[in-house]
Amino acid sequence: MKYDYLIVGAGLFGAVFAHEAKKKGKKCLVVEKRNHIAGNVYCEDIHGIWVHKYGAHIFHTSHKNIWDYVNQFAEFNNYINAPVARYKDELYNLPFNMNTFSKMWGIATPKEAKEIISAQIAHLNIKEPANLEEQALSLVGRDVYEKLIKGYTEKQWGRDCKELPAFIIQRLPLRFVYDNNYFNDRYQGIPLGGYTKIVEKLLEGTPVRLNTDFLANRQELETAAEKIIYTGMIDQYYDYKLGVLEYRSVRFETEELAMENYQGNAVVNYTDREVPYTRIIEHKHFEFGQQPTTVISREYSREWKKGDEPYYPVNNERNNALYEQYKALAAQENKVIFGGRLGGYKYYDMDKVIISALELCQREL
Repeated sequence: MKYDYLIVGAGLFGAVFAHEAKKKGKKCLVVEKRNHIAGNVYCEDIHGIWVHKYGAHIFHTSHKNIWDYVNQFAEFNNYINAPVARYKDELYNLPFNMNTFSKMWGIATPKEAKEIISAQIAHLNIKEPANLEEQALSLVGRDVYEKLIKGYTEKQWGRDCKELPAFIIQRLPLRFVYDNNYFNDRYQGIPLGGYTKIVEKLLEGTPVRLNTDFLANRQELETAAEKIIYTGMIDQYYDYKLGVLEYRSVRFETEELAMENYQGNAVVNYTDREVPYTRIIEHKHFEFGQQPTTVISREYSREWKKGDEPYYPVNNERNNALYEQYKALAAQENKVIFGGRLGGYKYYDMDKVIISALELCQREL
């Protein structure tokens, strides 16, 4: 055994574990099937604009220790996520707040907004929501639902809201203040020069083999280390023998435009069903860029199939029950530890990925 740990995947989870293990004097090898490190937070430089290649990533956390941890590896700017929603030719602020309600109904006070929403909910008289549509209507009323939730959600999930289970939407935050900050977290920002630099620093001094598929080289790699930290898909590790876990995938259409400013905001969601993409990201606005050109990415949500990039776990009852069966198999492993979004079949914000990795470090190291 040449290494203490073989880490499968050079994303945030694997990189944090590698960094902490190295500090404890452990020898690690990282293998990554892509041709770059940093997983889905990978950023590439297009004419001075740091492009979030796998979708927008905004770092936010309420944990000061996690904020301090990431600030060891990069300087963060003061970017605040304030998306705009476009419904046909109407523009609204997100999350749903007094700017949204004022634009929608021509009102000015929280009292007026609450009265309109309460009246719409009462008029619908939904006692026990049978599907996502009824659940959303019972939380926010018809106007907000029709303009800002229905079309966007149907594009995200690829099916009618009446066909989606109610539990997908547990709550919809309504804010009765004029504040467009999407997150409630105390700390928020984007690392200057992108996220890849953070992962580079985390992996400093640890050998990394790119273009290396663990599952295709399993026999060789399993004997390289005492233990394996596996951040790939848990069902794929077991060759899908209990069944296939479902994901939603995303297709990106990225182009550089010969203009300074395309949409005036980093994130614009397209909430009507007729527009095929869910949102457009204009990457330069994450870092207040002044470049003469701009880069935009249109995001198209789609069904995942084997071979596609898995993005969002479909955590419905069937998939969660299947994951529990895989988790039971994983618990019997002596050598392999599963972690991260794909290993745990769970959507994580970046700070939660780091928390999860540090918790594993505490147990393991």
